[in-house]
Amino acid sequence: MKGRFAIMFVLAATALLAGSCSTTRVLSEGEYRLASNKVQIEGGKTRLTTSDVSSYVKQPANTYFIFGWNPMLILYNWSNPEKNDWLNRSLRNVGVAPVVFNPYQVGSSCDNIRKHLDYLGYYNSEVTSRVDTVRRLVNVTYFVKPGRRSRIDSIVFKVPEGVFSDEFDADKANVLVKSGDFLSEKALEEESARGASYFRNLGYYDFSKYNYFFVADTLGPRNILNYEIRNYTRNEAESNASPILKYHIGDVSISHSSEVPFRENVLRKINMIKPGDIYSEKLVNNTYNRLSSLRLFNSVGIEMVPVDSSVVDCHITMGESKLKGVKIDLDVSTNSTGLLGVSPNVSFYNKNIFHGGEWFSLGFSGNFQWRPNSDTKANEFGVSASLNFPRFLGLPYSVFKGANIPRTELLTSFNYQNRPEFTRFITTLSYGYNGQHNNLHYQLNPFRASIIKVNDLSDEFLWTLLRNRYLWDSFYDHLDAGVSGQLYWTDDASLIPRGSYRFLRLGVDLSGNVLSLFDRWLPEGEFGDKQVFGLDYSRYGRVDVQLGQAFRLSPGASVALRLTGGVGKAFGSSTTMPFEKQFYVGGASSMRGWQVRALGPGSDQVMELFTIPSQTGDWKLEFDMEYRQKLFWKFEGALFAEAGNVWEFSHEQEQESWPATIAADWGLGLRLNLDFILLRLDWGMKLYEPSREAGARWLTPAQWVSKDGFAIHFGVGYPF
Repeated sequence: MKGRFAIMFVLAATALLAGSCSTTRVLSEGEYRLASNKVQIEGGKTRLTTSDVSSYVKQPANTYFIFGWNPMLILYNWSNPEKNDWLNRSLRNVGVAPVVFNPYQVGSSCDNIRKHLDYLGYYNSEVTSRVDTVRRLVNVTYFVKPGRRSRIDSIVFKVPEGVFSDEFDADKANVLVKSGDFLSEKALEEESARGASYFRNLGYYDFSKYNYFFVADTLGPRNILNYEIRNYTRNEAESNASPILKYHIGDVSISHSSEVPFRENVLRKINMIKPGDIYSEKLVNNTYNRLSSLRLFNSVGIEMVPVDSSVVDCHITMGESKLKGVKIDLDVSTNSTGLLGVSPNVSFYNKNIFHGGEWFSLGFSGNFQWRPNSDTKANEFGVSASLNFPRFLGLPYSVFKGANIPRTELLTSFNYQNRPEFTRFITTLSYGYNGQHNNLHYQLNPFRASIIKVNDLSDEFLWTLLRNRYLWDSFYDHLDAGVSGQLYWTDDASLIPRGSYRFLRLGVDLSGNVLSLFDRWLPEGEFGDKQVFGLDYSRYGRVDVQLGQAFRLSPGASVALRLTGGVGKAFGSSTTMPFEKQFYVGGASSMRGWQVRALGPGSDQVMELFTIPSQTGDWKLEFDMEYRQKLFWKFEGALFAEAGNVWEFSHEQEQESWPATIAADWGLGLRLNLDFILLRLDWGMKLYEPSREAGARWLTPAQWVSKDGFAIHFGVGYPF
């Protein structure tokens, strides 16, 4: 089996280099490969773009990796269609088959594009095509001449009289189609969906977009749109007409699997559908989101059952759930110096520990770094426990009217770090709230505190600290207490995004701001600093931000970009931020040509006093770009490039400007996308290393694979 994988790897690697190989060899006599579809918009100025119509071409052509090149297509064409042995089956399974040109699809595509243009309001459009054949390759060009669009001169409204008419008049300013707009079926469909949703939120349970009737009169001197709402739908005869009435909520029942013990009073408080209230589709959706956000039941169903012409009962059902489980995560990395790093994480969870949707989690983490055949090693162990409540402790459920209720989290953790230079203990306790609004996720910790104790400093390390104030102020026993918060927005919150997406992450951390208000009552330490529980406390502010966007280029291909920045500044009696809050780069998701904390600050060499690299700074800036391409089966390939570093505000040795100290790398990646998890292997190579001599910072291709020229990382999930 290993031999087969090796053969397939060699074949795939060879295909990557075989750009000139045939892509039509497996075609039968008389068949042609569809190489491309192009859309050309004609007729002068128009808002219509090729992307508006290109997806309506019925036969897509083969996609390409880059510059019109698809190595998987080449690989498929290496197979012999007359043989069915293991090698040829593997080539066909791994590769991508050529798209055999079907001339009948060209005419169907023209009709399809024409119908879509009618939907957009370009009536009587002309769509023609041209088929160009070069050897056995076919390129199809569609020429689109958009038809004339008509503006709406006036709108005549007709709606049922009574309360409904009054409520329609109150909403008339929000109607999407207005005089002067272009007439299109698309705009009318959007208006009928919007209006139907609006009235269902006012209690009209059985009202739908099919109650809307639009008739355009374009034969006269003026284009008139008749906008009508009827008391029967488009699918019904007029004889089925009935009054459009509001509904009230009747009985409300809530049931769930007997295997999930849950307190009934909690479900009643989360539920927003109450007997006697006017029906509202928004309340139904909000209740569904609230119950789903418990992440406890594998299904949530809300069924509304009409009892008579004005009452609807509500039946809420929830399925079974896996209440307990284990999560395992692992990061592995190495570099050309032979330094190995392994970071395992194991957590146990219970999603209903007190039978009210409370999440309990107990986690164990580790970080082990060593260099084989040497005494170089560093160990880190951590344990954490969190308890998360499905409510905002201190406020009743009724305060929150939306689809999401903020959750309250209590977290405590202990971390032990054993390095050749020192031993450090970090104990943390925090209390905070987290939740979301639409695509915005937020977390606020009005209280967080950490106690950091440093022991067993080696003589050499202690002597270095005494000579370096910056390092001395980073390694001392202290209390870090303050407030923190984080905002995260994304338009695709899926675990493994498949298309285009954007995200923004903002973090703010303030320490010592509240404690400083009590300075006059706090005792002083040996050096005159104010202390709490015999410890100096840190004073600093820290902000970090990430901006990211991925563009889907074609099915299976995308480009992802990320810009990361952060800055932190100590104030008051503190001269530096604590070491654990300083910025760093390198690792499986940042500057992948370097090991974690092995780059910077600026053009500094890696400090020799640290056996394991620990380079940090007061601020950071990084830009990442990654091209992602589906290869075969569930494997994906990646080509990435990154630039960035960390810097210190006060640096006596740094004489050059910071742009000259921006590091750069590039690399290749292989991913195994199993839909529920993505495993990632990245090989990052240094391109520009600012810590080298001024004339030797750009590394040659030979140096990319030499000592200290690359790093290999194994991770889970996309890096951004």
